[in-house]
Amino acid sequence: MLISTKGRYATRMLIDIAMNQGDGYVPMKDVAARQQISKKYMEAFTAPLASAGILGIRRGKTGGYRLLVPADQVTLWEIVCLTDGPLHAVACLERAENTCARCGFCITLPAWEGLEQTVRDYLKSVTLQQLIDQSKPQPPNLEDYPCGV
Repeated sequence: MLISTKGRYATRMLIDIAMNQGDGYVPMKDVAARQQISKKYMEAFTAPLASAGILGIRRGKTGGYRLLVPADQVTLWEIVCLTDGPLHAVACLERAENTCARCGFCITLPAWEGLEQTVRDYLKSVTLQQLIDQSKPQPPNLEDYPCGV
């Protein structure tokens, strides 16, 4: 159960947009520079967010991104599912029906199911707005602070 860079970067991108959009669109190049994400890579995860109605995209000189949904209504679970697909603790939980030959008597299965449910519930409980509200002051030049991963 690993959240990919797409999921993490999409979250950072959406928070940046929420904090900077005001009444307009936030230029893609500005988000990319502040978050140190290439514009090309951002395009890999903006389409599903736009298709879901979370992200508005406008092309052209006055274009950019904006949230179409209030930040307090966008959960980390939605972002991760849209960018990575649902998270699963173990392979046998990836399908709607567990087809593992051992699932009827597997001693560890309840633990993996519980872990998966706990992660799902937690990610559904955290919104972009909550992350914004609890954020620490940002340095003036975020470009000087690479994520490292």
